[in-house]
Amino acid sequence: MVLWITLVAYLILMIGIGVYCRKKTSNVNDFVLGGRNIGGWFTAFAYGTSYFSAVVFIGYAGQFGWLYGVSATWIGIGNAVIGSLLAWLVLGRRTRVMSKYLNASTMPEFFEKRYNSKALKTCSAIIVFAFLIPYTASVYNGLSRLFESAFGIDYNWCIIGMAVFTAIYVIIGGYKATAVNDFIQGVIMLVGIAAVVICALNNKGGLSSAVEQMSLIPDASGETGKFSALFGPDPINLIGVVILTSLGTWGLPQMVQKFYAIKDDTAIKRGTIISTLFAVVVAGGSYFLGGFGRLFATMTGEEGKYAVSTLANDKPDYDSIIPAVLDTALPEILMGIVIVLVLSASMSTLSSLVLASSSTLTVDLVKPFMKKGMDEKKQVLCIRVFIAIFLLLSVVIAMNKNAYITTLMSISWGALAGAFLAPFMYGLYSKKITKPAVWASFISGVGITVVHMCLFSLGWFPQLVEKVASLGWKLNIMSPLNAGAFAMIFGLVLVPVVSLVTRVKNKDKEYVEEVFTCFKKSE
Repeated sequence: MVLWITLVAYLILMIGIGVYCRKKTSNVNDFVLGGRNIGGWFTAFAYGTSYFSAVVFIGYAGQFGWLYGVSATWIGIGNAVIGSLLAWLVLGRRTRVMSKYLNASTMPEFFEKRYNSKALKTCSAIIVFAFLIPYTASVYNGLSRLFESAFGIDYNWCIIGMAVFTAIYVIIGGYKATAVNDFIQGVIMLVGIAAVVICALNNKGGLSSAVEQMSLIPDASGETGKFSALFGPDPINLIGVVILTSLGTWGLPQMVQKFYAIKDDTAIKRGTIISTLFAVVVAGGSYFLGGFGRLFATMTGEEGKYAVSTLANDKPDYDSIIPAVLDTALPEILMGIVIVLVLSASMSTLSSLVLASSSTLTVDLVKPFMKKGMDEKKQVLCIRVFIAIFLLLSVVIAMNKNAYITTLMSISWGALAGAFLAPFMYGLYSKKITKPAVWASFISGVGITVVHMCLFSLGWFPQLVEKVASLGWKLNIMSPLNAGAFAMIFGLVLVPVVSLVTRVKNKDKEYVEEVFTCFKKSE
């Protein structure tokens, strides 16, 4: 009963905020960016809550905690230092200044106006829409797992319910509603994560006792002590996870969009500190908790532990591990807080995803092809329609319960960050980045991700998978995470090399010089 009361109260609060913010949403700029007038606290919490959702708390923390033990905490540290602190320092101010000067409200619009190319806008818009869908599906997957465990509601109905609720609250209030909700959600996440970690460790006799118990668990080779070691049983592949989940945020449209909306330089400085501290607690706490998953779950039938089942593809159901930890270690009242925690984090991420995708489709694809043009009201209406369509497609994908959260997430991050990270970041700092270099990054990022997905993730070539697995390489080239990390690093090398070979055309030099005057004007 307590769980239901907590859940209903939270949902009513979120919808109420959406209704209130609707009064302040009159045009596209308001709906998508909150009028570019969002303060440091709200932007920092919006960034953090969009970053960390059920994907991290349920999917990533469960799987990587199981695979790497206590060393999975390094992923959370990487998220805080690289994904938050450095992202704000490197991208924050320059993104705000240049996007405002170019009057760009989406990443595809940024590419168009920075590189003076409508074709780049169209292509990047298609990439955004296509690869944000599996990201959204992964959020639904993680959220529904927890709801299924806590409430006994069928997995598919959980997905449908969350989709409907997300649609209502985002369609009504837009970015301002999202930003206000993100702040409330962030506070809940900070308190909830801390409480969950403390309860879970106390259930096993405290931190030192829990670490000692982890040291006794053997790895695949029968060796003990690896799961409690500083760098865990597989430090090489752990690095790939850190790179994708930390550096990947720099190229994600829904994350970068937070910098478009921030108010001023003072807000950026404040947001940098707040966002980093938020990531330390939430990401660090989530992965730290996941690192002790083997104390609560097992695949060998140990008494007193949750038995991890296998999916239809004969692989362990990693996404059930964290729900098992919570069900075992938490009292009902705290379970209610956790439900709201995961729901709030996920709702924030979902709202960011659907806003980024639907606004991109409207502003960058539909509007340019309308001969009579689209006024502000028609654009906002179109965005709302695409929100509904986007959520529907995500629901269809999420209903495939055999799809790992990490797999869906990796495909999305690999393609988006692999395609966008290099041309976006370099484009903020260098006048010498060329259009061919941007095209090369788009093709390589999407190409590497899609080819890898076809070879290893879709099950089309089982013999190839067996052959690669038999090689026994320390670096797991079949991992979509490692493929995504490679796509990003490859793009960071490829873009300057191609730019050096091709050079900026004379007709574009004057345009680029004019664009970069925005930084002098902002001083």
